[in-house]
Amino acid sequence: MKEQNPKERITNFKEVPFGYSEAEAVREASRCLACKTAPCMSGCPAEIDIPAFIMAIKEKRFKVAIDIIKRTNNLPAVCGRVCPQEDQCEKECVLSKTGKPIDIGALERFVADFELKHRDLLSSEEPEQNRNGDKVAVIGAGPAGLTAAADLAKKGYCVTIFEALHKTGGVLTYGIPEFRLPKEIVRKEVDAIRKLGIEIKVNYVIGRIKTIEKMRQDGFKAFFIATGAGLPYFLGIEGENLGGVYSANEFLTRVNLMKAYKFPEYDTPINVGGKVVVIGAGNVAMDSARCALRLGAGKVYIVYRRTETEMPARIDEIHHAKEEGVEFHLLTSPVKILGGENGAVKKMICLKNSLGEADDSGRRRPVPIEGSEFEMEADTVIVAVGNGSNPLLLDTIEGLELNRRGNIVADEEGRTNIEDIFAGGDIVTGSATVIAAMGAGKQASRAIDEYLRT
Repeated sequence: MKEQNPKERITNFKEVPFGYSEAEAVREASRCLACKTAPCMSGCPAEIDIPAFIMAIKEKRFKVAIDIIKRTNNLPAVCGRVCPQEDQCEKECVLSKTGKPIDIGALERFVADFELKHRDLLSSEEPEQNRNGDKVAVIGAGPAGLTAAADLAKKGYCVTIFEALHKTGGVLTYGIPEFRLPKEIVRKEVDAIRKLGIEIKVNYVIGRIKTIEKMRQDGFKAFFIATGAGLPYFLGIEGENLGGVYSANEFLTRVNLMKAYKFPEYDTPINVGGKVVVIGAGNVAMDSARCALRLGAGKVYIVYRRTETEMPARIDEIHHAKEEGVEFHLLTSPVKILGGENGAVKKMICLKNSLGEADDSGRRRPVPIEGSEFEMEADTVIVAVGNGSNPLLLDTIEGLELNRRGNIVADEEGRTNIEDIFAGGDIVTGSATVIAAMGAGKQASRAIDEYLRT
């Protein structure tokens, strides 16, 4: 896809890729071999009939294409932008064995955007759902919760989503920057889900306003917990309490949800200073680094303890960060953050690493090199090393089984040890992808339906 020029795009928060034109989409779709075995579908957690929707694009039947996708995926414009297709459907594409796979994500984005642009012409009103009277509570309006809620509404259940924040979308809204996922796209897709007859209550903290036990008394027959992993991890090194040290969670929430990038129109300034250090190398780290550039940082550095081969971020995100001028300090571990007289960050002391044997993640373990200490100047440090489960709700559910990390223990279909409580997404797996959370929401909706029917 065509993109904004790197020098231009670091001055704004507009979306980086422009998306396919109609001619480009049809040309790309025409490359599809329409394999009878459809191996691409085995890599899609959203269970999309990929060959069918691509064939419809090839034939310029764009309304048919989006209808095929939305049979199983209620967030197509989101998935087309942030789903790691290169590790899923595109990885399984037959063409990937000899050359470039079909750009499935870009094609999904094209038809989703086509529908959003031409909704008045293409879409009819949602059919009236036949309600069976059973009430289901979905706790969390992120990708897992929205997916489960939509699927359950289509099955006839009376679904209410309870969201702690003042806006829906979860990580789609507070975590992913505007230049990767415009918030207007999220709003429109949530509105489409709402039209299925789902009630959405925001500013509603389950565990404080109401407990699950009280909700049972209110008539809810099943619960899907999809609260995500919103509790940021830190490194536990000296100096993390200094001014100018952020968790990536706080930094991105200030930028995205509270619109710091529009200061002074929105009253949430972030003074990043001249030099920003981001610790970590996942998508969240890349998002933080690229936001810092757009907020006016002179230099932005990624500090990562392994090599680029082990980076968990998407290839596209690493590529975009490099294009925009982010500098990478690899095989590097921070050991201390130092402050100046004003109590704010001044510099960071780091160690160089070599790679040893593989650890539990399958990646080679970083081993500090003795005597390799060096200093990095920094005005802002952003810690992007993962998130855990927030105990706010979980502490109020007596008997719910949690693992040693504080995540809910659930099977592949979202069943917990309490028969009417189901869970999925990051609250079960820890920080993962949007599409993995959506897949968990789909699985849980089936299990909830089975539970309520028996």
